[in-house]
Parts: sequence; C-alpha cells; structure tokens
Amino acid sequence: MNFLGSFVRFVDGLNDWIGRGVAWLVIPMVVITFLVATLRYGFSIGWVSMQESYMWLHGIVFMVGAGYTLLHGGHVRVDVFYRPASARYKAWVDLFGSLLLLLPVIIMVYIYSYPYVMTSWLRLEGSHETGGLPGLFLYKSVILVFCVLIALQGLSLAARSILVLTGHKEFEIKEEEHEGV
Repeated sequence: MNFLGSFVRFVDGLNDWIGRGVAWLVIPMVVITFLVATLRYGFSIGWVSMQESYMWLHGIVFMVGAGYTLLHGGHVRVDVFYRPASARYKAWVDLFGSLLLLLPVIIMVYIYSYPYVMTSWLRLEGSHETGGLPGLFLYKSVILVFCVLIALQGLSLAARSILVLTGHKEFEIKEEEHEGV
C-alpha cells in the first residue's frame, strides 16, 4: 500500500501543480478575447491569428487542466446519489468509473489521436487560415498531454479508491477538498 499512497500523492501533486500553473493562461485568454471583440465590433478590425490565439489558449487550459479538474471534483457527476453516500460507496463508484469508463475512453482517444499528431509534426502543420498561427502541430500535441494527465489522474483516483476500501481513511475525499473549484 505504500507504493499506492506514494503514487496517489505524486500524481495528485503533479496535476495540482500543472492545473494551478495553466490557470494563469486564463488571464491572457480573457485579455485577447476582450481585444478581439472590441476591435471587431468597435472598429471593424480583426486578425485571424489573434482570434486563433484565444481559441488555442482556451483549448490548452481545458485539456491541460483536465487532470486538475478531476482531482478537485469539478468534472460532471450526478451528485444526487454521490454526495450523500458513504466513503466506501464513493470509493466503489470512483474505482469502477475510473477503470471501466474514464481509462478506456482516454486510451482510445490517445490511440486515435496519435497518428494525427505525428502527421501534423511531420508536416510542421500550421493554421489552415490565411494569416493564422503557425505551430498547429504543437497545439495538436496538447491532446496527447491531455490524455496522459487525465489517465494518470484516473489511475490515481482508482488507487485512492483501493486505499479507501482497504481502510486507509487518510485517502478519503473530503467535501471541502472539492469546494471552490
């Protein structure tokens, strides 16, 4: 159980650190979105690269921050049954949800995305729009980073569930850990 506990702590710490870091990208994303809207509707000026930059930032925040979201309970779940349940019930739901739903889907996303990302790298693909951003291949790579981070967090959730089911109460998820996300 020592290995599982260390794994949970490492992955949780990694995704928490990455999530807090990537959250700072929201500031330039909001500023650029404001500029795009102001310039377009106030002055009839627009740049494809500026519009693509806030869309790319949004995608990066969403994908790279997904592990953080799962860690802090910000993902979609039916709380009507989950929230009032016992720690053991939650552990069973999280264990089966991670192993039977989350991980298989993420593995499939990775498997099907990998060839597209590699093809994009081979071509050094850029934007398909005139005046768009170069480096689309870098942006597509974030899909693979997303898969790795969310898969690690899913494994951490499954390991945490096993620890809770075997009596390690310190790994129970407390409601206050999910507040403010």
